[in-house]
Amino acid sequence: MENKGIYSKKKIIIDTDCGSDDAMAIAMALNDPRYEILMFCTVSGNVCMEQATINTLTTIEHAGSYEPPVYKGSRSMLLRDLAYAHETHGRDGMGDIGLVPHRLKESNGNAVLKMIETLRNSEDGEIDIIALGPLTNIALAIKVDYEAMKKVGRIVVMGSAGLGRGNVSPVAEFNIWQDAEAAKILVDSGLKNIMFVGWDACLGECMLNPQEIANIRKSGELGKFVIDCNRELMEMNVSRFGDAYLDMADPSAVAAALYPECISECTKYYCQVDATPGPSYGSVLVDANFFSGKTPNVEICSRLNPEKYKNYIYRTLHVVD
Repeated sequence: MENKGIYSKKKIIIDTDCGSDDAMAIAMALNDPRYEILMFCTVSGNVCMEQATINTLTTIEHAGSYEPPVYKGSRSMLLRDLAYAHETHGRDGMGDIGLVPHRLKESNGNAVLKMIETLRNSEDGEIDIIALGPLTNIALAIKVDYEAMKKVGRIVVMGSAGLGRGNVSPVAEFNIWQDAEAAKILVDSGLKNIMFVGWDACLGECMLNPQEIANIRKSGELGKFVIDCNRELMEMNVSRFGDAYLDMADPSAVAAALYPECISECTKYYCQVDATPGPSYGSVLVDANFFSGKTPNVEICSRLNPEKYKNYIYRTLHVVD
């Protein structure tokens, strides 16, 4: 009977360039008993794909839950050179505190092909995808087997500036800017049920403040892990936000995907990705005033309910408030 239970859960594939905020998001997802993560697919972004794989395996070991397979995906972006986020997450993506997996290893096989194979063998809408990094693997899967990708229930992306300002340029958010060509393939694909959780969704009252960070850290080994690996981001945020806050972009996307009750503002708009050379490269143009008259193609989640969102973080990280 116990084995049957897991197969009745909603199935998820997580695509990640695992840095420190991905680590918190992954730990949260692994500890939500309503979902089953079928696999992790790694991609370059915050760090190189090989390091992202190491970080994903490390996070799974610390999460204290079950252990889905981890497959290596794209080492490079479709057209552009990589620009890592070492200043945000450390050179290893995890705060440079020496975190490595002690037991787990990656699984054999290519992430994109494994994703396609799994979707081919699924029922329509049975599997959702959560993408926490650049969309390179997702774009490749669309190009290799569009029919398989049409079987996805929802694709929830941590990407875009939402309805606000960018974090890597005035108009662009890092994940989209890293591989705008890949993001454009997804947005233009005609796939239904695409949601972008903008960077603006994790700002303001949704940022973790120093007291909340301390509460998570002192809650146990998992809490200590997800906070300590974010030390570079906290240090950077002293100058950005005036104190050691944490703007947790990937956890906000996981919360929106797995606990939609925490969403405050989410509307479907017609969107385009600017992949042309120039200062607006990587921006997601959101027709928020419906000027174009074109059919909306992407949901933009731009705000979460801070209390519900943080309660979800606490619950999935086993924090007693």
